[in-house]
Amino acid sequence: MKKFKKFLIWLVGIILVVLIAGAAYLHFSAYQPSTAANQAVKVAAEDNQETFFKAKQNKLTVIFYPGALVTPNSYAIWAKKVAQAGYTVKIVHFPLNMAFFKVKAADKVVNSNENYVVGGHSLGGAMAARYAHQSDNPHLKGIFFLGAYPDEKGRLDQKKLDVLSITASRDGVLNWSKYRQGKKYLPKTTEYYQIKGGNHGGFGSYGQQKGDRKATISNGRQQTIIAKKLIAWLRKIK
Repeated sequence: MKKFKKFLIWLVGIILVVLIAGAAYLHFSAYQPSTAANQAVKVAAEDNQETFFKAKQNKLTVIFYPGALVTPNSYAIWAKKVAQAGYTVKIVHFPLNMAFFKVKAADKVVNSNENYVVGGHSLGGAMAARYAHQSDNPHLKGIFFLGAYPDEKGRLDQKKLDVLSITASRDGVLNWSKYRQGKKYLPKTTEYYQIKGGNHGGFGSYGQQKGDRKATISNGRQQTIIAKKLIAWLRKIK
């Protein structure tokens, strides 16, 4: 019996070490914001739940789920531009920078009676879709995808939501086959746009992502296009 207890203690200890090591690896592997993104985020408020870009006269709130292992402030450049156009942006913070840990995180940062849209990059987009699929909040008006697509658990084809899907022509991380398959889970009214010369990492500002292709446009240019497309889409939402 004593031997079994010792073995059990040893096993639990090993499991804890592995979990702590894994968490530390994910934490230190996260992509960090560029100098330009760090500069842009200076106008934002921040706590342990969100990075918050407040619009002076908010028309509609944007809640954003970052990509896997991408720190929230990496999206500060386009978020700042969108907020300046009158749309408050809330970039959600997730444990270990992984959106699948808290799919319903949007409910924690949205205010009651506040009209809003959700969106996400890469894995964040897939999790935002799952959130929208499960939500019955009448104040949720739309969803947007940046280099992302829904799976069956996030199907939105029966939802009355405005949908925007933005891809980049040189995205080397997006699974294009699954992206095309994912279109069947989106409404027929979905608006699609592709950024020519842009890449996957260019949906944020955190440098070259592993497995991605080199962009043929600057990160600044891609950030500007993202902001313009989002603002134009948001203006059409009633």
